[in-house]
Amino acid sequence: MIKEFREYFSDIAIKGNIYIMLIWRFALLMLIYTVCRVLFYLFNADFFTSLSATGFLRILAGGLWFDTSALIYTNILYIVLFLLPFTFRYNTWYQNVLKYLFVVTNSIAIGANCADFIYFRFTLRRTTATVFDEFKHETNFGSLIPKFIADYWYVFLIWIALTALLVLLYGRVRPIKKVKGFRYHLVYGVNGLVLLLVFATLMVGGMRGGFRHSTRPITLSNAGQFVSEPLEAAIVLNTPFAIYRTLGKKSLVKVDYYKTAQELDAVYSPLHKPQVIDSLKQMNVVIFILESFGREYIGAYNNQLKEKDGYAGFTPFLDSLIHHSLWYRHSYANGRKSIDAMPSVLASIPMFVEPYFLTSYSTNKINSIASVLRAEGYHTAFFHGAPNGSMGFQAFANVAGFEEYYGMNEYPNPAHFDGMWGVWDEEFFQFFAQTLNGFKQPFCAAIFSVSSHHPFKVPDRYEGKFPKGTLPIHQCIAYTDYSLKRFFETVSKMDWYPNTLFVITADHCNQAYYPEYQTSVGAFAVPVVLYRPDNSLTGCKDELAQQIDIMPSVLGYLNYGKPYIAFGRNLFDSKEKPFVVNYTNNCYQLYVDDYLLIFDGSKTLGLYNFKEDVMLTKNLQGQMPEREMEMQRRLKAIIQQYNTRMIDDSLVVK
Repeated sequence: MIKEFREYFSDIAIKGNIYIMLIWRFALLMLIYTVCRVLFYLFNADFFTSLSATGFLRILAGGLWFDTSALIYTNILYIVLFLLPFTFRYNTWYQNVLKYLFVVTNSIAIGANCADFIYFRFTLRRTTATVFDEFKHETNFGSLIPKFIADYWYVFLIWIALTALLVLLYGRVRPIKKVKGFRYHLVYGVNGLVLLLVFATLMVGGMRGGFRHSTRPITLSNAGQFVSEPLEAAIVLNTPFAIYRTLGKKSLVKVDYYKTAQELDAVYSPLHKPQVIDSLKQMNVVIFILESFGREYIGAYNNQLKEKDGYAGFTPFLDSLIHHSLWYRHSYANGRKSIDAMPSVLASIPMFVEPYFLTSYSTNKINSIASVLRAEGYHTAFFHGAPNGSMGFQAFANVAGFEEYYGMNEYPNPAHFDGMWGVWDEEFFQFFAQTLNGFKQPFCAAIFSVSSHHPFKVPDRYEGKFPKGTLPIHQCIAYTDYSLKRFFETVSKMDWYPNTLFVITADHCNQAYYPEYQTSVGAFAVPVVLYRPDNSLTGCKDELAQQIDIMPSVLGYLNYGKPYIAFGRNLFDSKEKPFVVNYTNNCYQLYVDDYLLIFDGSKTLGLYNFKEDVMLTKNLQGQMPEREMEMQRRLKAIIQQYNTRMIDDSLVVK
C-alpha cells in the first residue's frame, strides 16, 4: 500500500498531472484578464490622465483579486466536472467536452471585457447585470450587433485573438493517466475526493474574496481601496465580475445616518410644500430631452474654448436660442445613460446605484410633471421616435402618468426609419409639432430624440452638409440642432406657441474631445435651458442646476400650489440652496457652491474646487474640515431620504 501511494504521489508531481493542468489553465485566464485590463486602460487612457505608473501597478495587483472571483464563477461547472474523482475524466471524449465548455464560457466572459473597452466611454462604469434589462425591449438588437462589430472591428479582432490564444495554450499541459488495478482506483478515488474538497474550499474563498468569517464577499465598491480617484475603480474591476455581483441584487439598503425623521428632514427633505397665492398658469409645457447633447458640443457653453482655440461648437441654432433664454452655466445630468434621464427630468428622481426603472422599486407609485399637471386638467403626451417599447420608455411614460405615447408605431411613414434606432429627428420633430397643434390646451408634452446616437449617421441627403468635427458624433449633433431649428420654425406659426414654456436638456453626455469634459464632473455636463417666446425668461446664471430641478422648477413657474415629492429644487426659489448630486463608479458626488465632494457611502474620498481645478488634480480632503463635514452631512441626508423612500414606496404625498 505504501508503495502504491508513493507511485501515485510521484505522478501528481510531474508535468501533466491533472491538477497541474487545472492550475495552468486558471493561470492562463488570469493572464488574459490582465491583458484585458491593460487594453481597457489604453483604450480609455484619456479618462485617467492623473494615473501614475505606481498607481497602475497597484491597480493591476488589486485586479487579480476580482479576476479570481470572476473566473471561479465563470468556470465553476468546468472545475467541478474536471475534479470529479473518477478515471473516466481521462477519456478523450470527456476531455473534449470539457475543452468546449471551457472555451465557450470563457470566450463569452472575455468578450464582455472587450465590449467595455468601448462601452465604458458612454457610461463611465463597468457594465452590470442591468444591461440585460436595458436592451430586452430592443426589437432591432439583432441588427445592432453586426453594426457595432463593423464600427469597432479592431475590438472584435482583439477578442478573436484572445480566444485563439486561449485555445492554443489550453492543451499545452496534457493529462497523464496511470491508474491500474483496484488498489490504485481506491487510492485514486480517496485522494481525489480529498483534493476535490480542498479545491472546493479554495473556490469558496476565491469567490468571496477571502476566508475570514468577518469578511463580506467582495463587491464593486471594494475596488476603491486600490485607487486614488473613483473613476479608476473601473480599471480594477472586470466586466464579468460586475455582472455576476449585480445579478438579482436589490440595489438599495436602508441607512441610518440620522436617527429620527425630524433630524433628517431638518437637513434635507424632498417634500415640496409650495407657498403660492396666484392661481395655476394655464401655460403649455414642452420638454426636449436631446440624445447625447453634452455641454461640450454647445458653443454658448464654451466661451473659454472659443477664446483658447476658436471652438464654435456644433449647435448654431441652440446657441441663438440660448441667448434669448434662461440658462444655467453649471448644469448637470443625474445619470450617464438614456434610461436615467426620464426619471430625472420628468419625475425628479436621480440615478443612485442603478437606473431607477430597472430596479425592484420601479413599480412604486410616483409623481411626475405629467401626473401632477394631468390632475390639473392638462393633456399629457410623450414622444420617442424609436420602436414602441424601446429602452422601456413607454412603460415608464405610462407609470409617470402620460395619457398618450407616440413612438414609431404611431409615426405615419416607415420610410423615415433610420435603419437603426428610430425615425430621423427632422421628420419626427415635425410630426411632434403637428401633433401638438391638434392638442387641447393646456398640454404638457415631452420628446426624447434619437438621431445623435451611435452609429452616428445622418440622412444621406445631408452627407457633407454638417461639420464633421473631431468626433463621429459631431455631425449628428449638428443635424439634430438643425432639426430643432426646423421644429421652432414650424411651431412659431402656431397659435399655442406664445403661451408655452420650452425646456431643453440632454439625457447624458457622450464622446468627449476636451479633457475637462472627461473628468467625473465634465462627464455629467448637460444643458438646462428654459425658453419663453415672449423673452420673459432670459439671462445666464452661474448657480448650479441639474436634471432633477426641472420638474419642481416648471411646477414653481406655473404657480403649482400642492405638496409633492421631488429630489431636486425649484430654480426660481432663491431660498433653496443650489446643489447637484450624481453617482458614478460606486460613489456619490455632491456639488455645492464651487466644491465637489466624493463619498462612497461611509467615508469621503475627495474634495475638489471643481470650478478652479477643472481637471480635479488637487484633492482638498482634510484641508477644509468644516466644509467637508457640512457637505457630507447634506449628502448623507439625500442618500437616506432616497433609499428610505424607495424601499418604503414613499415617493408621493400620502
